[in-house]
Amino acid sequence: MKAAKTVDRHSTNQITEGVIWKQLLFFFFPILFGTFFQQLYNTTDAVIVGNFVGKEALAAVGGPASTLINLLVGFFMGLSSGATVIISQFYGASHEEDVKKAVHTAMALSIAGGAVIMLLGLLFSGAALRAMNTPADIMAMSVRYMRIYFLGVIPSLIYNMGSSILRAVGDSKRPLYFLILSCIANIFLDILFVVVLKMGVSGVAIATVLSQVFSAALVTAALMRSEDIYKLNLREIRFHPYILRNIIRIGLPAGLQSSMYSISNLIVQSSVNSFGTDTVAAWTAYGKMDGIFWMISGAYGISITTFAGQNFGAGKYDRIHKSARICLGMAAFTSVLMSAIVLLGGNLFFRLFTTDANVIEIGMGMVRVISPCYITFICVEILGGTARGCGDAVVPTVMTALGTCVLRVAWVLIATPLRPEMSTVAFSYPLTWSVTSVMFIVYYLKGNWLKRSRRLA
Repeated sequence: MKAAKTVDRHSTNQITEGVIWKQLLFFFFPILFGTFFQQLYNTTDAVIVGNFVGKEALAAVGGPASTLINLLVGFFMGLSSGATVIISQFYGASHEEDVKKAVHTAMALSIAGGAVIMLLGLLFSGAALRAMNTPADIMAMSVRYMRIYFLGVIPSLIYNMGSSILRAVGDSKRPLYFLILSCIANIFLDILFVVVLKMGVSGVAIATVLSQVFSAALVTAALMRSEDIYKLNLREIRFHPYILRNIIRIGLPAGLQSSMYSISNLIVQSSVNSFGTDTVAAWTAYGKMDGIFWMISGAYGISITTFAGQNFGAGKYDRIHKSARICLGMAAFTSVLMSAIVLLGGNLFFRLFTTDANVIEIGMGMVRVISPCYITFICVEILGGTARGCGDAVVPTVMTALGTCVLRVAWVLIATPLRPEMSTVAFSYPLTWSVTSVMFIVYYLKGNWLKRSRRLA
């Protein structure tokens, strides 16, 4: 990285100096509650359309459309993770000028990336949905939902990038507050547009867009009002070439990894679609339940990435390993707890979305196959996040792509025709999580990733 001016921060950086488990929890819980409200944000849409519009609308909002949105938006969010790592490393090392340039480059990336994603979404939504074998009875609603959503994708990316900047410097509380306010706005607007004004799927999409505009305004205002070195000045938003190169170097593998996840999920979704609308609706509802685990896992991942990044920037390598071990223990405990909750409460959860007995029965079959195996994924999230926080992104991406993506696709394409049941499709998840976790354990313990990152720093 380019040498930069250092600054005395006049205070102790608790991420690099404090008690690890306490600081992990202090950092983790705001992120967890933030992702909870993000999940509530999405779940509210599904609950309202499922109960007030019908199972077809539920399938349209959360099925193929959601998978395609995740493909495009997920690639950018993976790419932007490079900005998070760079900013956390610069901030940990107190490189003032580089922090400023990284912040403004990151915001420029969110605007430019959002414009590209919006264009792609508007032009190719229909063709992509048809390629996924989307059931005819939900096709029109799915296209309408996607096109409205993509009109508001720029504010969504601005919010996510701004929140990532705040978390990179150790502030995980304000992104939570902004998301809570945005979630409340989304619930209110969902009720207004869907329940009162009877706008159906279009109302859900408009409510989502307006809520994203609100959250983007909040995070932008917070960055502009900051007195710290990450203060945002709208006139200074531009690409700084060497910063952008570092962001792409670290973030592109993560973006490709996210895309591989999404592509594999597209193929899974296509297989799910072949079982009919009831199965698509059940898969959509299960995805909301399953999302509780992913929000917890993702919060741990963000926490350890930031911890590793700042401690790497400060040269405290032993602290990196210790924080990874502690984070793994926390993640193992919560994954077992989540498995128990989902198994015991799954039936009640499905009834939030639909009273259709067949949909609930299909969904519970998914629960019994996938949820007991959550613990098999945690090494991918924690060990991968640790390596990426130190700037090592390529090998973790390759392992994830091979383990959770290529293997999953191969299983769905080969095993499902031989045993055409939804349980066959569902089993692709625990199978690929287990294989990928083994690869990450071996890679992490060898330790070459940290040596390589230190040479590149």
